[in-house]
Amino acid sequence: MINIGIIGGSGYTAGELIRILMFHPNAKIDFVYSTTNAGKPLSVAHQDLMGDIEMNFTDTVNPNVNVLFLCLGHGKSISFLKENQFASHTKIIDLGNDFRLINNKEFDGKSFVYGLPELNKTSIKNANYIANPGCFATAIQLALLPLAADGLLSEDVHINATTGSTGAGVSLSATSHFSWRNNNFSHYKAFDHQHLGEINQSINQLQASYANELIFVPNRGDFPRGIFATLYTKSEESLEELLTKYQAFYKDQPFVTVTTENINMKQVVQTNKCIISLMKKGNRVLITSVIDNLLKGASGQAVQNMNLMFGLDETTGLHLKPSGF
Repeated sequence: MINIGIIGGSGYTAGELIRILMFHPNAKIDFVYSTTNAGKPLSVAHQDLMGDIEMNFTDTVNPNVNVLFLCLGHGKSISFLKENQFASHTKIIDLGNDFRLINNKEFDGKSFVYGLPELNKTSIKNANYIANPGCFATAIQLALLPLAADGLLSEDVHINATTGSTGAGVSLSATSHFSWRNNNFSHYKAFDHQHLGEINQSINQLQASYANELIFVPNRGDFPRGIFATLYTKSEESLEELLTKYQAFYKDQPFVTVTTENINMKQVVQTNKCIISLMKKGNRVLITSVIDNLLKGASGQAVQNMNLMFGLDETTGLHLKPSGF
């Protein structure tokens, strides 16, 4: 059994991790760390767990766990690791953005591997420390990597993507209150979102010559979870040729499905799946990518990485069905 510790236990990503791991056949949750809820049942923060797990939050850690999941706010993982030492055998999966970029991957003798399984599976299998990708970054990279792999990105890519309110985290803000978010729509951080760095990094890993722009407009949707991303760029390949390339690229990737049908977010919410749809009009290709921001965009992908790190089938514990209605 893999003995697991979870840090930052009262947030959305931690709640999803607990939900997956308590039914994972090879996992045992040792502790869930939360200074604000220490001593209280997990169901105080995660009401969907009531009746499923009898465990309290704690403000102490077991330094000898096999794997540590960091579900802290962006920029807080480094601070936590500076203040808390863990055994040399403890593997770490960080769901924040502290170690995602190449310039930030080294910390205290630890080298973090960028944890997008469809790009870095071999490296993940041999890694002790993983930087889990961002949610927008996951949806957008999976939409573009097959083009980059064949050197087919030659123009700017225009990206419009909408995420649910859980993407903003559990803490309330002016734009996450129900009265503001409901029946509303807005964009934020247009052209300057923090995930652009990791997206460009991965594209250049496959197509070093790509020097055009990713023109990204992120939007806030009036729903709790899911990402619906549309991307378009110029392409001289036919739809049939593109479909063949995408299907070949993802043929050994169990969580990615490629189609030419219209797709919707309900097909992936509550799962670790990404569905990609291709459409061609003239010399432009439209790529649609849908994921659950909390699962394939965060906690599900983190468990997928854990499975790979411990030599398990990467789908273990992740056979999840969406709710289509």
